[in-house]
This record gives sequence, structure tokens and C-alpha cells, in this order.
Amino acid sequence: MLYSVRPYVILAAALLCGCSTAPPADQPKADPTTEASYGLAVQELASMGRQAEELLHNGKSDQAAAIVSNGQPLLDRLLAAPRPTLAAMEAVSDFDQLYGRLLVGNGYFGSARLLFQKNVTRWKTWKPQTPETARRLKLALDAIAECDRHMP
Repeated sequence: MLYSVRPYVILAAALLCGCSTAPPADQPKADPTTEASYGLAVQELASMGRQAEELLHNGKSDQAAAIVSNGQPLLDRLLAAPRPTLAAMEAVSDFDQLYGRLLVGNGYFGSARLLFQKNVTRWKTWKPQTPETARRLKLALDAIAECDRHMP
């Protein structure tokens, strides 16, 4: 009789092990774009981009490059959001466009082309399309064409 009860005891133990409480549901992550710090980061990156653009315009490409380099962590932070804001995408796009121009100026056409291609992808897929997104897409496409003229 002991042998006929054993399978039932094992089955009951297995069923009880499967009846543990469910793990707590993951809390949905807060949207970082709604935080004030995100908006400040967008403003800071845009300001850095304008400053670097001014330096490049005045022939100070080394100083512009330093600003672009220092802005990369901020750029990465903005792009880490699941759905970056339009303002963030514009600031990032401007930064990548400027960085690409610096690379072109130093003869790094392949690396510059990759940055410009990011902007093409950004603005081709952005919804809704606007005259501004179309302008930015054309700017990126023109920059790619410029790189292609210099590449073998």
C-alpha cells in the first residue's frame, strides 16, 4: 500500500511547487522625455551645437570638435529614451551633421557618411513628415553625396 501512495505524494508535491505566487509584475518605466531633466538636456545639447557651429564658422574647428566630443554622452542620453522628442531628434541631428562636417574637413569621408546616413534614417522614418523634416532629410542626402564624390 505504501508503494501505491508514493506516486500521488510526488504528484501532489510537484503541483504544490507549481502553485507558488507569481512574480510581481514589472512596473512600467517612466517616460524619460516627460522629466524636466530631459528637456534641459535637449536645451544643453542644442546650445552646445550652436556654440560648436559658431566656432566652426570662425575657423576654430579644434574647439568645435572638443564641444562635439564632450556632447556625445548627452546625445546618447537623449537617444536612450524609447521615443525621443522632436526637439531632441533635431538637436541630435544637428550635432551629428556638425560632427560629420568636421570629419569631412579632416578627410574621414567614410565615418562622416555613416553619421549622415543616421540622419537620413532619422528623417525618412520620422512621423509626421513636415517641411522641416524634409529639409533635414535633403541636407543629410546632400552631405552623403558630397562624401561619395570624395570616396574612391
